[in-house]
Amino acid sequence: MTKTAIIIPSRYASTRLHAKPLIEVDGKPIIQWVYEKAAAVKQADTVIVATDHEKIYDCVKAFGGNVEMTDPEHKCGSDRIAEVAGRHKDFEYIINLQGDEPMITPEAIDGVITALKTSVNADIATLLRVITDKEEIENPNLVKCVIDNNNFAMYFSRSKIPYERNLGEAVFYGHIGLYGYKREALFKMTSLNQTMLEKTESLEQLRALQSGMKIITSVVNINPIGIDTSEDVEEFKKAIKH
Repeated sequence: MTKTAIIIPSRYASTRLHAKPLIEVDGKPIIQWVYEKAAAVKQADTVIVATDHEKIYDCVKAFGGNVEMTDPEHKCGSDRIAEVAGRHKDFEYIINLQGDEPMITPEAIDGVITALKTSVNADIATLLRVITDKEEIENPNLVKCVIDNNNFAMYFSRSKIPYERNLGEAVFYGHIGLYGYKREALFKMTSLNQTMLEKTESLEQLRALQSGMKIITSVVNINPIGIDTSEDVEEFKKAIKH
């Protein structure tokens, strides 16, 4: 029997916000907020936190979650989830849910799983949202995407894409960093060397595209807060109150 697994990579060290998975908001650490969203996903058979640190391991165990230790030398979340998936031969669909996305919705994750299962040609599935704010469109920290007529990603960039030679024609999509992989695609992705485009833009998904892999996208009407700074923590607190 094949299973769908949500694996949450959760690293202790962070250059911008140290030990952020353990920061408590409204009585719960951020990693627990993320885990509970994943646990509510209808199509998921299991949820596992993949961590590199005993403090996160102990925290997840304390709130009753599943957690596995991984190599602390992994360079990215995909490598971390691949290590865990490699231990479970029955994981056919694997969702990479970032451990700093407490505002993601179970419905959005279900949407990625549906797209992955129903698209025969897709190797990977991910989410986009329409963006209209000029500052967001120009912001290099918000990754943009262009898609073809069948909703497959053509390119991701930190730049404003497409370039508006003719004003008023473009629809701009911002990327939400949630990925679903078919099993063989995950191991192919993590076995490939970094490509020129990935190194240039510092975007891992460009390794997949440049190597000929297909990424199906779904457009959703959410803008989840990713926790990268202390200001993001305060925004999350405000969002909970509302």
